[in-house]
This record gives sequence, C-alpha cells and structure tokens, in this order.
Amino acid sequence: MKRKDEITSILGKYSKNQLTIGILGTHSALEVCRGAKDEGFKTVVICQKKREKIYSNYFISRERFGKRVGIIDDVIILERFRDIARDEVQEELRRKNTILIPHRGLSVYVGYEVIENMLRVPIFGNRYLLKIEERGVDFDQYKLLDKAGIPYPRIYRSPDEIDRPVIVKVSEAVREYERAFFLASSPREFEEKSRDLIEKKLVTRQAIEKAVIEELIVGAYFNFNFFYSPLDGEIELLGIDMRRQTNLDGLLRLPVTQQLEVLKFIEVRNIEVGHIACTIRESLLERAFELAERFVKTTQDTCPPGVIGPFALQSIVVPGPPQEEIIVYDVSVRVPGSPGVKFTPYSENLWGFPISVGRRIAMEIKEALREDRLEEVLT
Repeated sequence: MKRKDEITSILGKYSKNQLTIGILGTHSALEVCRGAKDEGFKTVVICQKKREKIYSNYFISRERFGKRVGIIDDVIILERFRDIARDEVQEELRRKNTILIPHRGLSVYVGYEVIENMLRVPIFGNRYLLKIEERGVDFDQYKLLDKAGIPYPRIYRSPDEIDRPVIVKVSEAVREYERAFFLASSPREFEEKSRDLIEKKLVTRQAIEKAVIEELIVGAYFNFNFFYSPLDGEIELLGIDMRRQTNLDGLLRLPVTQQLEVLKFIEVRNIEVGHIACTIRESLLERAFELAERFVKTTQDTCPPGVIGPFALQSIVVPGPPQEEIIVYDVSVRVPGSPGVKFTPYSENLWGFPISVGRRIAMEIKEALREDRLEEVLT
C-alpha cells in the first residue's frame, strides 16, 4: 500500500470530532499545545523519561482556584523519543486520533528514516521535505535555494578554496545535532582551528571532513517565519525573530579589549538558547515575500505537495550596493521554534489578533476539517 493511501486509511478510522494534536516533548511543544487548546483540540505530548516534568507537572491540564488551567491533556512517557516508532505506541496515538506536529526535535531524535517509512501516524505538513534541512543529502537546502533563485552564501567545496572570511559549520562530537561554528580566512587557519577543536574533543576529524564552509556574510540577522496554506494558496508572515546564542551573546556584551582577553581561555560557542521577537523596515517586506513565494513554488515542484504550514527563511540583510538585499543562510520546513513571533505585529495586521505558529497550525487543521480537506494538509 502506498504511504498516501495508508494515511488516508488511518484517517478514515479516526473520529474527526475528537482529534488530538500530538507533539514530542521538546523544542516547541508548549507553543503548539497552547495553540491547539485555543482552537478546541485535545493535546498529547510524547516525552522521554527524565525530560517529562515540564509537561506532566507544570503545564498539565488541571483544576486550580476553581478554573481549568494547563494545556496538556495527556502525556506518554518513553525510554527514548525514538520509541515512538514502536507498534504499541503508534497504536495508542492512533487510538487517540492523533495528528503529529513536526519540529526540529522530531527530526533529530526520531530520524528521517523512521519519520518517512515507519511512523504510521498522520503528520501535519510534508514529512518528506524535512530532510532538506540537512547538508549533504541528495537534495538539500542549498540545491533548493539555488533552484529557487534565492540568494545564499557562497559554499566552498574544499578548505583549499578559502580566499576570504568564512564560517565553518561542523557537528559537535557529543551532540551531533548542534554545530560547533568557527571562523577562518585561509586554508592554514582552517587547519589550525580544526586541529585545536579536535584536540579539545569538541569535534571529530570525520565531522570536519563533512563540515559546511560558507562565506561569512556580515549584516543584520532576521528569521522570517512564514506559513503557507494549501487550502487557499496564501502565504502569511507570522512574525520575525532573531536568536540568542551562548556563549556568543555574553562575549559580544564585553568591551573588545576584554573579549580578546577572555578568548584566551574559552572557545566561542553558538548554541541557540532563545529567541528575540523583532521587526523589519516595511520596505523590505515585499522582497521577503517574494523569496517566500519562490521557496514555496520550488518545494512544490521538487517534493510534492511542497511545504505545508510553517516554514522559516533564516536571513541576513546586507547593505548593498545598490540597495539592501536579503541573503538566506538557513531554512526550516516545520515549526521554527520561536514562540515569541506572535508578539510582532504581522499576524495581527492580517488577522486582527496576534497568532502564534502553534495556533495557526490548529486553525489550518480546523478549517481543513470543516471543508473535508484534511488529507491536503497531512502526509
């Protein structure tokens, strides 16, 4: 049976008036559950043992002071996230009429092979598009951006080609999903810094060999968080954010003389720990939407049905000449992990009230259900 037919068959057994929104207990689970509850859905969070307390204790649905509080109706606790693929776990999720919402944690902890070929639970969005976020796959984000005609940093095929400042993106030795970024401006500097990181066991030689070497772009950072609705073909800008990274943020707060002194004792790390909601000059919005339209169209051409729901173009605005341009250095094709985007004005400008990514997903599912088009937003 083809996967589309299989998902159709599963949906056919669901009680459509009792759908549950499900998500892995990490990344953006709280935002997604809040949005689901706001639109009247039940929620279930799939947790890994020893990482469940936030969901099972602090935000669980319960009575308090005579009111119903909390956003999580049920919690499933597993030894490890990947156990979601076990038959009995999947059966429980299907019994709850669950629609899974993908985020980065699903890709990292469960893996693309499981998501594409073993997870027999309907997923909101295009499960087959998720892997483009990885570098080195047959059709990764760089190939997609190139096909779409979207500007992105120059990629160097070999350290020997380095002829200007570059940023090297290499997986950490312990947490392979985190990247140990470093800067270099020559082949010699690349080798010296690589050797130093390997000696400190922060990365491996194998990871260095697979590292992505990008031209260093200097500009203002903005993550454009969009939403594409296949129900009416519209693209929305839900909000804009920028990242907070440790220990980089702390270093940047120091005077340059102190930075130089501190750098004698620590390595610069770019581990994302938070986001800041922000806005951009209105004259740049049209260009951002143009890039989003190209992105959506190209995903539809290369991986039908293309992107569904939230996606983000992580970008740098550079000064020109002749004028400011938006350079996209990274993309995401699922919940972007920025709960603060609803505090920017863009969703309110469209809908009349602020909307989080989680709530916008729930709105799309609710409308698809009303129009009897649920299969169009799921894979």
